[in-house]
Amino acid sequence: MPARAYWTGQLRLSLVSIPIQLYAATKTASRIAFHQIHEPSGKRVRYEKVVPGIGPIDTSDIVKGYEVDKGRYVTVSDEELDSVKLEAKKVIDLVRFVDQNSIDPLYFDRPFFVVPDGEGNEEAYIVLREALKTTKKVGLGQMAIRGQGSLVAVKACGRGILIETLRYADEVRRSDAFFADIPDVKLDADLVDLAKELIGRKAGPFKPEEFKDQYTAALRDLLDRKIKHEPIRESPDEPTTGVVIDLMEALKRSLGPGKAAASGRSAAKEEPKEKEKPAAKSKAASKPAAKSGKKPAAKEEPKDKGKKTSRSKSAA
Repeated sequence: MPARAYWTGQLRLSLVSIPIQLYAATKTASRIAFHQIHEPSGKRVRYEKVVPGIGPIDTSDIVKGYEVDKGRYVTVSDEELDSVKLEAKKVIDLVRFVDQNSIDPLYFDRPFFVVPDGEGNEEAYIVLREALKTTKKVGLGQMAIRGQGSLVAVKACGRGILIETLRYADEVRRSDAFFADIPDVKLDADLVDLAKELIGRKAGPFKPEEFKDQYTAALRDLLDRKIKHEPIRESPDEPTTGVVIDLMEALKRSLGPGKAAASGRSAAKEEPKEKEKPAAKSKAASKPAAKSGKKPAAKEEPKDKGKKTSRSKSAA
């Protein structure tokens, strides 16, 4: 467990307060970060804190400021920020409980592991965890940390409790403006059935360990080769994208030759018709020939008879 908690306070349900600590549930240490380098010298580019008309300044002279008008600021010290009286700075009060799946994913921001702080607080912690688990509910509350307030969702997570910070309503864009131009199309039921079967074939439990960061792996390979002065591997050509001309055919090809009978209903309906049409034409064409009195087989009879007589003579 990390030596320092991200936040320390209390999780409160009515008159029950549970001392807790929050620890970041995610990390970015495995990602590759690049620095800006001065190519002629090979040295890293540094950024100085500069005030126009004054030049470089000492970082100890920097304070927080809020822009009131263009170029005019009101400054606030850390002590003044700490003096703001807000219970959410130390207490997460669970004021409402909602169904687990009722929160739109757009609102989720960052997850934190919640652990009981100090001995003797485990029982209340476990009681809350089990209550959340059995009711399948998520508790909502608010917390304030590092000069920012957050809406939070408290949920059961295995043997523990997880807190996820949520975005406020005014921080989430409405989707209407982005999806307004998507037309209403009357879809062929067979197309939807094919897509559903394709989804069904790829359905399964979520196993995040099966997914690897392929881009970072390729990037590490590139960097390793440059460090060792080895030739750089050529990357495969990216697949070209284009407009799907025949969506039905594309879905069928995606399913492969072993597609289920349900997905081939439309093909099953159409193929017999196409095969029957040529057969019907051939029968219709043979009928006039019979009525016209032309007997193509009668022309070949003399040849056959001649062959038979020649064979009979040779045999004799």
